Amino acid sequence: MSKNIYIGNLPWSATEDEVRAAFEAYGQVSSVKLIEDRETGRPRGFGFVEMDDDSGALEAIEALDGKDFGGRNIKVNEAKPRVERPRW
Repeated sequence: MSKNIYIGNLPWSATEDEVRAAFEAYGQVSSVKLIEDRETGRPRGFGFVEMDDDSGALEAIEALDGKDFGGRNIKVNEAKPRVERPRW
């Protein structure tokens, strides 16, 4: 079972490869997705990492939450399921 992890307060200069490298220290990373603004394509400062091993994911969350990443203290926690919202 894989675990989806939310990463917030990322510097806008962060790359998927940098995020992957930080999390791979704790286990196998199956995907990294940094979220971009739909209109401008610019980074929004958050993203998601999916890890294959639950224990490695929990270890990564514990170790990386609040740590410096590119000059900013990142927020790392288990991602909540996405809630569909009506489009107006």
